[in-house]
Amino acid sequence: MDSPSLATIPARKGKACRMAAGQLVKVINTHGQQVVDTWAFNSGDITERMSMEHSRTCLGKITPNLGDSLVTNRRRPILTLLEDTSGGIHDTLLAACDRYRYELLGVQGFHDNCTDNLEFALAGLGISSAGTPGPWNLFMNIPVDGGGGLSFQPPVCKPYDYVLLRAEMDCVVAFSACPQDIVPVNGVSCTPTDAHFQVQGL
Repeated sequence: MDSPSLATIPARKGKACRMAAGQLVKVINTHGQQVVDTWAFNSGDITERMSMEHSRTCLGKITPNLGDSLVTNRRRPILTLLEDTSGGIHDTLLAACDRYRYELLGVQGFHDNCTDNLEFALAGLGISSAGTPGPWNLFMNIPVDGGGGLSFQPPVCKPYDYVLLRAEMDCVVAFSACPQDIVPVNGVSCTPTDAHFQVQGL
């Protein structure tokens, strides 16, 4: 059961919360192999949102390190990575999964997906995102080879590994415990699991 300090991101579903500037959020990979798609939006103007393409430009790399800030589409810091026990492998390249991704993988009919999970999570706070920004795919292991090719690999993290992030502005943060169960981004068993987060400070 959720407590005021610990919230569940249910397997295959999404969850969102509000954060004040200076607050911290600890995102916990409870079972060790779960990708957590992550988004952040300016609380005062939802059209300003964390942007992977702008972050890669500002950082000059594709994977943030400790002390790095992810920025918005207005190039302002929104989340800073303070701690990471998971091995530091997080994807900034791939779009959130959606119904079309699963159709291409051969799924017939509805399949849970991160795009819908974002909308449902934000709706729980009375917010519509008006689109799906590229997510920061926490714990997702997508190596880039010397020829520029991508591969879909299991996470390198262990149970209860976590990242600790600081909000640099008042924001809404949304998470999806990715429902991918066809390629092994959620482990070789291809079984999505719960993850958890904890808002701290202020």
